[in-house]
Amino acid sequence: MRIVNENLLLEDLVEKAKDCSDIEEAKNILFSVYLPSDNIKRAVEFCIKAHEGQFRKAGGAYATHPILVSSFVAFLSADESMIIAALLHDVIEDTQYGEDVVRKEFGNDVCVLVCALTKITEIREDKFSSKADKNLTKSALSFRNMLLTSISDVGVLVIKLCDRLHNMLTLDSLREDKQRRISEETLVVYAPIAHRLGISSLKNYLEDLSFKYLLPDEYKQIDRYINSNDQKMQIALNEFINKVELLFAQNRFRPNSFEIHKRVKHSYSVYLKMQRKGIGIEEVLDLLGIRILLENTLACYAALGILHTNFNPLVSRFKDYIALPKQNGYQTLHTTLFDTKNIIETQIRTFDMHKIAEFGIAAHWRYKEGMSASKPKLDWLNDISMQSANTVAKPENYSAIELYEYAKDSLYTEDIAVYSPKGEIFTLPRGATVLDFAYEVHTKVGLHAESAYVNRIKVPLLTELKNGDIVRIVTSNKRFYRSSWIDSVKTGKAKVAMKEFCKQKIREVNLQTALNILSSIFSSPKDEILSWIEKENLGKNIRRLSSDSSYLKDVVANLKKYAKKSYFFEKYDIKEQKFDNITVFCNQRISSVSFDFCCKPKKGDEIVAFVEASNVTLHNKLCDKADKFIEECKDMVFVEWNSKSSKSYKIIFTLDNKRGALAEFLTYLSRIGASILSINVNDERNELSNDYFETKVEFPVNSNINLIKERLMANYKILDFTSLDDAYNQ
Repeated sequence: MRIVNENLLLEDLVEKAKDCSDIEEAKNILFSVYLPSDNIKRAVEFCIKAHEGQFRKAGGAYATHPILVSSFVAFLSADESMIIAALLHDVIEDTQYGEDVVRKEFGNDVCVLVCALTKITEIREDKFSSKADKNLTKSALSFRNMLLTSISDVGVLVIKLCDRLHNMLTLDSLREDKQRRISEETLVVYAPIAHRLGISSLKNYLEDLSFKYLLPDEYKQIDRYINSNDQKMQIALNEFINKVELLFAQNRFRPNSFEIHKRVKHSYSVYLKMQRKGIGIEEVLDLLGIRILLENTLACYAALGILHTNFNPLVSRFKDYIALPKQNGYQTLHTTLFDTKNIIETQIRTFDMHKIAEFGIAAHWRYKEGMSASKPKLDWLNDISMQSANTVAKPENYSAIELYEYAKDSLYTEDIAVYSPKGEIFTLPRGATVLDFAYEVHTKVGLHAESAYVNRIKVPLLTELKNGDIVRIVTSNKRFYRSSWIDSVKTGKAKVAMKEFCKQKIREVNLQTALNILSSIFSSPKDEILSWIEKENLGKNIRRLSSDSSYLKDVVANLKKYAKKSYFFEKYDIKEQKFDNITVFCNQRISSVSFDFCCKPKKGDEIVAFVEASNVTLHNKLCDKADKFIEECKDMVFVEWNSKSSKSYKIIFTLDNKRGALAEFLTYLSRIGASILSINVNDERNELSNDYFETKVEFPVNSNINLIKERLMANYKILDFTSLDDAYNQ
């Protein structure tokens, strides 16, 4: 153990590192955290020499950055290889020294970590096409590399998080657009990774720093309130702590057997609570809190009994994460207590549990002996890393940006715990649905989920779950693809599984649809059509015929020579016939187009069409009734949505009560491609004098809705953004 001061707080270290631009000062900070060995001293000097002549945009020698990053790593971990790797993390990428030199000077373990960190950032903009969103693509590819390299050593993630923390501390030196981009990436990816690794101290800093740059007005409002009320809050906490200490003494707790720490909820967490509940900061119940540390689990429950006996608890807010730990290893008793004028959240945990809560996965490196608390589970890393590997193994089906979106859905800092009927615990993001739970249990359970019960009451599959719910899924032999529900589920696992199942099914449907369309055009059986296709070597691309009208015409032209001879030379010519929202391509006259009621297809859904006596009926491609018709080889025609097809969405938002705010928002919507269908104003106003609005809009069917959501949420307070085009509304 070479950690100099085990009682050092991350806040103190951050304050020292924040304005440091001098190499000697940076070295002193590192050596105040970790007693340097000869190897560490040698690595520091090597780092300074390698980066000689390089400077940061924030000012000062570049070497201060890796030295301060290594200070954060040393704070979290006593692993010397990780600290040295942090010192050298930019050497291979930015200096003349290569992999061979690092391996020779500092050994293979350090070299593997440094190479892994180098691979994360070796993305160059000249690799992107001119049409690509370069910033998003670069973030996505860097993130993919980070996951691939962390499979073998999660220490890579810890170093990268520390690197990001120091970058966030020096963000003022960058342009405003870069500040926002880096902050958004930090908030949606890096902070959630810190949360999943259980490193709450790091997560809180990354969130608050991102919040400061992304929503500066909201950040200032909360910061102002906390600073102006700080003295009053500290007095309230001190009074409460004195009462608790007296109660513990009366119940024979030894003075040195426990510690009580006070805390004020961090800024971004306060903001999330205000947004989620639609309340002002004065109404946030757990703004004030204390944390009680005890020697063992039995003492935790004894302390809980004392508190509940002497203070009124808010029963609905009690949580026992000791008996049922979170997946990131977090164990604590949570209770909210009424104390005369104040409501105070109280957390009770052992000293070991506190180490896990603060340091997460790194606690097992920092405290190598005597750790009895649970270790964070890393199943999520394997899941996302497997998805990441797919972007490399199957580039035709996956993209780095899709992985980035998947990861943002899979990584989250606000979670709930729900249970199976057998008592198994599942951690899901806040807002997750019953169907998310089904896919979390197993992808096959999600695919075959027919109905569900929450707390023994039958509910729809898109019911939002709450903390502590007991969920039972009823499955059937039938598969439910639910393609239009993909935007309604919350987890990346559910979204990707649903997309994959739908893709597989649609590939099958496309093949059979293509054959049925040709069979209808030529009035020939499917077997005969297949033999013609084989003769023309069209088998590989024949699925394309069901979604590409030009290709349909080409194939028909190629196959005409095999068809029955006719006196009517135009018998097999494909004609285009337009109706309201649909264009039909076939060789017969169509008099009407209608939508079947069984699957209620909406604009933009993938559809198939059956023809009978010149009347066309449309179904969703994944409709069971359509599937039956396809198997029965019913006559089919090619259809597609007209180019003006769009999808509808409902947006609930709030605006500051100032002149022109609504007009500005509506103009912005129009600029990003929205057609506004309606807008409603909620007349109720909260203490912050904000108005609440609900608008219904349409976006073109090929719009990148996830990107639109992100842009809206970055610029405005969006409370809800949901699709109105649900083909399976139940």
